[in-house]
Amino acid sequence: ANGDMVTMTLVQGVVNAFVMFFSRIAAFAISQAMRSNDDERDSGPNPFVNMMLVMLFDIVFGILAMPIVARFSRYREFRADKGGADLAGREKMIAALESLQRAYPQLAAEGNHGDGKADPNFRAMQISSKTGVMALFSTHPPLEVRIEALRRGSI
Repeated sequence: ANGDMVTMTLVQGVVNAFVMFFSRIAAFAISQAMRSNDDERDSGPNPFVNMMLVMLFDIVFGILAMPIVARFSRYREFRADKGGADLAGREKMIAALESLQRAYPQLAAEGNHGDGKADPNFRAMQISSKTGVMALFSTHPPLEVRIEALRRGSI
């Protein structure tokens, strides 16, 4: 109903387009700078060097773009919580999230310190809450934050 999958697919596609665009610009600029001034008859940058630079920048810019997509996903998660609260009631939505917290303590921020005890399904999907810098790559906000946002009515 919210179009989450379509929206996230479009956001990822737009971000990937920017990654590809900027990686090619950066690779071309570096290839041109590496080209010697003596090679005036050379028609352009070395294709192998250019291709390797494009691949390198695709990876680097892709990693740098991941927090943008993850942030949008966390924002969508708050909107989904609000939608659930509107349909079922705020207290019922809070109770459901608290139930998840009790059933899967590895979803709680305190229960996931990289100790490897989290369910592999949650780790693979990046659903479990991260702490520190890794929180930028988490697609779901911590359950405590989601519950508190519902209690405050700030979503």
